[in-house]
Amino acid sequence: MTPGVSRVFRTVSHLILVQRGPAFRWGFAALSFAIAVSLRWTLNGALASGFPFLTFFPAIILTAFFCGRWPGIAVSVASFFASWLLFVSEPGTLNLSPAALTAMGFFAFIAITDILLIDIMTGAVQDLEEERRRSATMAEQGRLMFHELQHRVSNNLATVAGLLSIQRRAVRDEVARKALDDAVARINAVSRMKRLLHDPTAQEVDFGAFLKNMTDDMIATAGAEGRIGVTLDCPRLAIPRDHAVPLGLIATELLSNAIEHGFAGDRSGRIALRLSQEGGDVVLRIEDDGHGLPDTFRVEESSSLGLTIARQFAQQMGGRLRMAASPTGGTLSELVFPKEV
Repeated sequence: MTPGVSRVFRTVSHLILVQRGPAFRWGFAALSFAIAVSLRWTLNGALASGFPFLTFFPAIILTAFFCGRWPGIAVSVASFFASWLLFVSEPGTLNLSPAALTAMGFFAFIAITDILLIDIMTGAVQDLEEERRRSATMAEQGRLMFHELQHRVSNNLATVAGLLSIQRRAVRDEVARKALDDAVARINAVSRMKRLLHDPTAQEVDFGAFLKNMTDDMIATAGAEGRIGVTLDCPRLAIPRDHAVPLGLIATELLSNAIEHGFAGDRSGRIALRLSQEGGDVVLRIEDDGHGLPDTFRVEESSSLGLTIARQFAQQMGGRLRMAASPTGGTLSELVFPKEV
């Protein structure tokens, strides 16, 4: 339905469905009949004899439209006898000629047809309005249920992350501790994205807010506040919902690598994150001035679990992931993927 047609429908619906009391409906009917008779009487000398019903049909239609079936029928009956007695017949007589009976039959047919059509239209509009209300109620219920589901999923993920953090305290093996830290970071990333996806009607997500919160949390968790500075260039950019969680996990992994490997050994420096749209592609760049990559490093050959996950998600998004030496001497990680799939 086009916007213009939709506005017309809403206007007609309002006119039909607005609640009117009996006093208004029957008063409107009486007034419209009186105006029709008066106007027809005034025009009696100016109209040819073939127009006895000219002013009565608008009165019937308007009354049926605004006041409903029974006031419309009442105006039709009153108009039938008024036109027959005053304008088809000579005053004080009742014209029963074939021509008069044919004319009155024509009047009755048109009046009944008008009322039936308006009654059917009114019923259809009422049914559509009721269906619209039911649909709106169901949509609101669905939105609330989705919101509650996302909230519960986020809370459950946060609980799992907390349990893993507790379990980490009992682990002495550094490899195992690192694996648990990585798992907690990924679960927290998914939990944050779920919170951003609370609105089921939103088809896109503002990803800049997620990157800022994620960066602050990861720097704080690594105990690198004051040692590693972070620059974010993330203008408001809407990301399709289907890409939100994979992109969040990839960004988490790339930033984690920059913090862990680029600034190992308490090295200080800076990390720059930039999210932008270039043509039809979205580009995420994470650049640091840390230790840099080994000469033999190839991201497509890396056996790291985190980078393996990042590569798979990049492929799922139809994008490409690369990691190379940065002009600053550190590492440049770049994800490019199409905004529209």
